[in-house]
Amino acid sequence: MKKFLSRFKSTLVGDDGEQKEFDEEYVELDTQSAIERGQKIIVRSFTINDFSDIKDILESLREGYTIALINIRPLKDKDLVELKRAINKLKKTCDAIEGDIAGFGDDFIVITPSFAEIHRDKQTQTLKEH
Repeated sequence: MKKFLSRFKSTLVGDDGEQKEFDEEYVELDTQSAIERGQKIIVRSFTINDFSDIKDILESLREGYTIALINIRPLKDKDLVELKRAINKLKKTCDAIEGDIAGFGDDFIVITPSFAEIHRDKQTQTLKEH
């Protein structure tokens, strides 16, 4: 965006600071961001059986249009150390995208992008880094 504004300014004002007259000069606008705003939000469910399963979750979250509902029960039953490691990695990614993360009950986690917030009540837990 900064690059666009500086190009736009140099189009309006010459390098020497004088205003330019417009003949038939056009400024190209970036329409990609407008297309992205119209993109739908996807609610996706995931199951973590082992630590490597978080790769798909992280990719989806980084795209920015996914709300992830994650079943952690299989990994919880198998290896608590790996579960904590996976949750910490998910939490760090959530912080990086400025999203929100919370646990629902004992077996589910939800992660949202930056524009969504999770309502917290007695059944919703804020996840803390261990």
